[in-house]
Amino acid sequence: MLIYGFQSLLSWVQLALGVYAAVMLIDAAVRREDAYRAASKQTKGMWLIFLALATALLFILPIMSFLPIIGVIAVIVYTVDVRPALREVSGGGSGPRRGGSSSDGPYGPFNGGR
Repeated sequence: MLIYGFQSLLSWVQLALGVYAAVMLIDAAVRREDAYRAASKQTKGMWLIFLALATALLFILPIMSFLPIIGVIAVIVYTVDVRPALREVSGGGSGPRRGGSSSDGPYGPFNGGR
């Protein structure tokens, strides 16, 4: 009985990871190619291949085998390293200066002493 519950839990975790990998694949697909080069990351095509393989492996093979774990690692690397760099380069970051001009300082606009 306990083994079946653990297998059920693992299958839900695998489904959630597969859906998250698919979302990250879509996120990588909608990013611009030049943003990858500007962020000094691998090419867009390479990340699409990594994430597509990770998504397929998570939906096909059981989570406790070797290849889906490598796919999860690829999705984690994209999520914590590549995606924030792409957002920073593309200007899609959620920094405190959102909506301000390029001359805004931390305490308001900088007008050069005027």
